Amino acid sequence: MEALPILVIVIFIALVAVGVYLAARAARKRREALEQLAARLGLSFLPDKDRELARRYAFLDKLAQGSNRYAFNVLRGRFEGHEVLAFDYHYETYSTDSKGRRQTHHHHFSFFMLFLPRAFPELTIVREGFFSKLAQALGYDDIDFESAEFSRTFCVRSKDKRVAYDICHPRFMEYLLANRDLTLEIDGEVLALAFSGRLAPDQIEFNLRRLVALRELFPAYLLNPT
Repeated sequence: MEALPILVIVIFIALVAVGVYLAARAARKRREALEQLAARLGLSFLPDKDRELARRYAFLDKLAQGSNRYAFNVLRGRFEGHEVLAFDYHYETYSTDSKGRRQTHHHHFSFFMLFLPRAFPELTIVREGFFSKLAQALGYDDIDFESAEFSRTFCVRSKDKRVAYDICHPRFMEYLLANRDLTLEIDGEVLALAFSGRLAPDQIEFNLRRLVALRELFPAYLLNPT
């Protein structure tokens, strides 16, 4: 009977080892694919953890969550005439199980940044959902627009409503309604997109192009004030 528990332990260790191996192989293939993409697009590629980037842009809501924050697999440079960053991002949160043991939760997502020629007040545009509706019920109102469909679909927040209305003109709203998976944040000189989970390498260029498309929808008078 003693052989059975030993066998279970051996199988468990083997499964863990296989899992670690497969994860490492997937990470290596991802790095190689991103490096090839960066070379094709004329961008630099830095695979190592970058904690300074996380600190420098912690004013962005999505990059200020949790602890042990760092970027990695960073693509940097000029894309279609604009300075951009695209990277994988990690942070941790913690909880306690029923036995009082601390549990660590690792979160990963893909993030894209484009640098603007002037600074803007914070503006966030996310899909309407349970938590945004709960926040509205608690008094954290979002900004409504003439397009009822846009207002139903997206939660828009900014302390400067005038800038929000200037940016969210009809063509901008039309673009977002055609790309409803986008989560957008503008703060300072940064226009950013965030995606839950790590995007496949073949989705990076597509989303860089969507980032540029949003930038090109900014009214000229906002970017070059007299």
